[in-house]
Amino acid sequence: MGKMLAFGEVMLRLSPPGRQLLLQTPTLDIWTAGAEANVAAALALLGHDVALATILPENALGDAAERSVRALGVDCRHVRRMAGRMGLYFVTPGAGLRPTDVIYDRAHSAFAEAPASAWEWNALLDGVDHLHLSGITPALGPVPAQTALDAVEAATVRDITISFDGNYRARLWESWDSDPKAILTKLVSAAHILFGNHRDIALLLDRDFGSDGEARRRASAEAAFEAFPKLDIIASTARHVVDSDHHRISARVDARDGHAQTEEITLSGIVDRIGGGDAFAAGVLDALRNGRSIDDAAANGLALTSLKHSLPGDASLFGRADLDGFIAGGVDVRR
Repeated sequence: MGKMLAFGEVMLRLSPPGRQLLLQTPTLDIWTAGAEANVAAALALLGHDVALATILPENALGDAAERSVRALGVDCRHVRRMAGRMGLYFVTPGAGLRPTDVIYDRAHSAFAEAPASAWEWNALLDGVDHLHLSGITPALGPVPAQTALDAVEAATVRDITISFDGNYRARLWESWDSDPKAILTKLVSAAHILFGNHRDIALLLDRDFGSDGEARRRASAEAAFEAFPKLDIIASTARHVVDSDHHRISARVDARDGHAQTEEITLSGIVDRIGGGDAFAAGVLDALRNGRSIDDAAANGLALTSLKHSLPGDASLFGRADLDGFIAGGVDVRR
């Protein structure tokens, strides 16, 4: 295996402690966040050689964010600094039947304001065999959208495998005069691995997949494989929310010649679901990078996302022993 590169914005996440409402208390917990950084950190903790390309502000917030990512084993040589602000977002955790709520405060961040010319893709992709990015970057504005397109074009020229997480964020796309379907279609056209479900594919293809359950997912996957010849793998989860503490979740990986579907498992006593999708993506990539089957990839992704739900903050902080132990079924005290 060579080096992986994750490209995207690193932010700070602020949340009231426990299950309190925003500003119900004068105290806020702070974590380093960002979809691509979450994937990079999870993969680094599982033993992969992974770097992060991003731009942080030239201030103490940028310093703290870089330190926290570096501490998890991510190669930060491509983390640049520019004048500007740190992107923030606020998460009010759900409780009972009250859902989790997210407020973005990331407009005009150093990352979002960086010109497309700020990224030297020849240097960034040197020695890289896998690029990971998500639909969050192009949702930030026309310049980040062009930057994402430049990234996949440069990777394509170098025959670098590309994974793309749809991560559709309506509030971000709606904040500017955007055309998400057109932009996301170009990005998915370059990808070999897509993290997304039938709803993401329906947006891209302007189609309705009317059947239910596994049949709907397979129909949407086959439509995506037909529309996007480079796609080899589509991975997704299905989540049934009972309340904020109790979810049922399963994982699926579709390939052109078949699919893998896990059983549904119950997650109770959920601490924090934010970042669960990033953990799932990391678990799938971990298995695929290690040459394992799509059945293993689905199980691995489900295991890592399940573990992530037990932690506050955005990032999965689990290593190989934790992941293997979960898959083996051990939930009792380890001594």
